[in-house]
Amino acid sequence: MTAAPTSGFSAFALEPFPELQPGDDLAGTITDVLSRTGTGLRDGDIVVVASKVVSIAEKRYVDLASVTPGPEALELSAKTGKPAEIVQLILDSSDGYFLATERGPIIAKHRLGYQLTSAGIDRAGTEGAWLLPVDPDASARALRDALITYTGSHVAVVIADSDGRADRRGATVISVGAAGVGPLRTTEHAGKRQEETFTDLIAAAAGIILGQRGRGAPVAVLRGIAYETSDKGVASMLHHRP
Repeated sequence: MTAAPTSGFSAFALEPFPELQPGDDLAGTITDVLSRTGTGLRDGDIVVVASKVVSIAEKRYVDLASVTPGPEALELSAKTGKPAEIVQLILDSSDGYFLATERGPIIAKHRLGYQLTSAGIDRAGTEGAWLLPVDPDASARALRDALITYTGSHVAVVIADSDGRADRRGATVISVGAAGVGPLRTTEHAGKRQEETFTDLIAAAAGIILGQRGRGAPVAVLRGIAYETSDKGVASMLHHRP
């Protein structure tokens, strides 16, 4: 479907945002922040949430003391300087990998079908790590449904994850889960059609204000974007689905 044009939109972070604890109600916390800051969601808003807080809410924590690195993990650790336990988790979460340079980063072919730096694993201090949600699209749908119930506003949800590229330094932001917004958009101009990874564009736009480290604002709201309503999810646009 060809999307309507978007000539402009606004974006803002929900902050201050409390530190989430494992098992916390993420939709309830977002609603509390909206209330405390006098902010209201509107129909058509897109709520972009960092994957880490979804993982925290879903208790995807791994104690590194419980991880025993194998020979391959030890070898990769020596090459990249990444802790062997983290490397083992990357291997356990992936069907394959390659190194962007001789010393990394590790670009993993995640079992969910995504290609992600370090398999999307987030460090939790020196003693633990957060894995991606088991099914990010299902997580997005559950969060979207809860937000609609709590706020009465018909919103879409995109779960965003920081990710590096194999061809350059630095990190960007991509989508790993979505609900209520079509993951692909087709645009037309001068007789040419282009299919775009639309939820990645949304995630990247939110990433400008969410940042990568230290900001403490894991949720952003994008307003004014035209989109097709869909629950196909990010998995539907993957070349290789699990």
